[in-house]
Amino acid sequence: MSERTWQGPTAPQRQRILRETKTVAIVGASKNPSRASYFVNRYLSSTSNYEIFLVNPTVTDIEGAPVYPTLADLPKPPDLVDVFRKYDDLPDVLSEAIAAQAKTIWLQLGLWHEQVARDGEGAGLNVVMDRCLKIEHARFHGGLHLAGFDTGVIDSRRTRG
Repeated sequence: MSERTWQGPTAPQRQRILRETKTVAIVGASKNPSRASYFVNRYLSSTSNYEIFLVNPTVTDIEGAPVYPTLADLPKPPDLVDVFRKYDDLPDVLSEAIAAQAKTIWLQLGLWHEQVARDGEGAGLNVVMDRCLKIEHARFHGGLHLAGFDTGVIDSRRTRG
């Protein structure tokens, strides 16, 4: 992997993306409760108003929710495609997201692909990389204080006066 040169959206821009999102497709959704995609699905399903679509060609349902083999099989275009796939799969997922008329491709924590970012932006998509959708959603909706994450709202640094 090469040096990181691409600059992602700022916190206010990510907040706007999440505010404008109505439908989320989770690519790489899993039935396994120990997988991050499972946890993100459970969190978003229980705490957000997003319509969630699960995508995985090897699973037909997760806890009674239908799972679609590809983004092309979704009943409507997703606003945001949240990606839990390996690095080498990311260009193909981007192509599917573009074809599905997604507005945003969101690569989860640990995923960074400079060419996907450039190609996604070139196709008119918002691109977010190496960030957890659950953490960002909770951050902007007041949920992170319970888990002790830095929301930027409370600062432990003392002012000198």
